[in-house]
Amino acid sequence: MKNLLPFLLLFGLFASKMSAQTTVEYKDGSQVLSGIAFKPSQPLKNYPGILILPAWMGIDDHAKDSANRLAKLGFTTFVADIYGVDKRPSNYSEAGQKAGYFKKNIKEYQMRIQLALDQLIKQGANPDFIVVIGYCFGGTGAIEAARTNMKVKGIVSFHGGLGRDAARTIEPINPKVLVLHGADDPYESKEEIDAFQNEMRTAKADWQMVYYANAVHSFTDKNAGNDNSKGAAYNAKANERSWLAMLTFLQEIL
Repeated sequence: MKNLLPFLLLFGLFASKMSAQTTVEYKDGSQVLSGIAFKPSQPLKNYPGILILPAWMGIDDHAKDSANRLAKLGFTTFVADIYGVDKRPSNYSEAGQKAGYFKKNIKEYQMRIQLALDQLIKQGANPDFIVVIGYCFGGTGAIEAARTNMKVKGIVSFHGGLGRDAARTIEPINPKVLVLHGADDPYESKEEIDAFQNEMRTAKADWQMVYYANAVHSFTDKNAGNDNSKGAAYNAKANERSWLAMLTFLQEIL
């Protein structure tokens, strides 16, 4: 922690640099996927990479903005396409159905994450210095990357789903885990949170879980509105604090 200030100042210098954006097509069998890569003009030492897993609407401005900001800090980044070029939802109802499918068919979700991870490496990211971050549905995916011990240094879940099928065997978790959670998120019950924390203990994971006051689901999404009573809303303070928590985490493991 004592070196955090120089680290953030260094990030501030890199933040003024440019990043190059490229659309990347790849496949899962016959399904065409299309992600977005951002390459920094001045990569950090060891060429670290960050995979971004979007929320339930698929690749959106929020995910792209996060990828671009991180690229300007020196990371090679890639925004994953989980659904496919011809299967992206057009409304929340479709998003719920599509995200629900992958949550039920978790191995397919894991495969789409791994394929995106492969693309990140192809873009020049060092396979030994990679972190997966995700928002909402993507936060669930980030936790799955840890549960399946994908070859990553760590994962960050922003207001992601924590649930897992109780029938699944809990395996030791190698990647470090950071969960950033709205203290008033109505979509995660106390029972589910307790089960997740017990899972982390059983898996002997190196994990952290940070709660943000007055924050509900989607607290990082500026398009979520500001009405907490709806269960999902933007919270500027929680958004800023969680971003800083992620940077601290990146400093530690990369």
